[in-house]
Amino acid sequence: MRRSIITFCLLSLFIGLEAYAQKVKGSDSVLPLSQKLAEAYAKKGGRVTVTGGGSGVGIAALLDGSTDIAQSSRKTKFSEKAKLVAKKRQVKELAIAMDALAVVVHPDNKVSQLTRQQLEDIFTGKITNWKQVGGEDRRIIVYSRETSSGTYEFFKEQVLKNKNYKASVLSMPATGAIIQSIKQTKGAIGYVGLAYLNSEVKAIKVSYDGKNFVAPTLEASKNGTYPIVRPLLYYYDIRKSKAVTPFLNFVLSKEGQKIVSNVGYIPVK
Repeated sequence: MRRSIITFCLLSLFIGLEAYAQKVKGSDSVLPLSQKLAEAYAKKGGRVTVTGGGSGVGIAALLDGSTDIAQSSRKTKFSEKAKLVAKKRQVKELAIAMDALAVVVHPDNKVSQLTRQQLEDIFTGKITNWKQVGGEDRRIIVYSRETSSGTYEFFKEQVLKNKNYKASVLSMPATGAIIQSIKQTKGAIGYVGLAYLNSEVKAIKVSYDGKNFVAPTLEASKNGTYPIVRPLLYYYDIRKSKAVTPFLNFVLSKEGQKIVSNVGYIPVK
């Protein structure tokens, strides 16, 4: 009987610890970084669960209280801020890393560089064939993240100058899906976070002035010569500050920022 009581108490304690695991949800761009941070934090006795879904999904989860931290590759929108105010939620923003957004094509594509204007014209539908930008006679297939993605919003704002994507753009639910689609489609083009770059796609050089074309490398992103760079953010309700602070302190620690570099992003400290 006594053993049963002890077992019950230990089980209850375990369940209680499970319930207090911090939840991080949102951006797929931040996802691989948060996962590595959570793994390292777990070795120190902390408990953090991480899921993706997009920046908008993470912020919505923060709004309804189903996550402790929203991971985002963009800043909160005015509409989101209004909803947070309406629910009397005071949210704090924390930059945990910087990321370069790479424009990628199929490895066999002869085009190796594009200007910002050419990218705008491709993604808005004015340019529809690779021969219009020095490539072979092949139709351009445009891939993008879905509208809930912070990467979608950032690319629209910084590269398309807030113009709408072409109607035929193929929206992908996750960055990995963009990589796989471009790998299998010779005429494809899309964009991914720096940490997702691999040999299955080719990153092209980008120029905002039409003269200086720069590849999306860690060094170019750090020194400011690559033009498409953004912060990766955590948002949390200040009422949960005490609960999330230990993990946030770890993220910004020397060890945490080393993980940022190892994953392929740019440390903020």
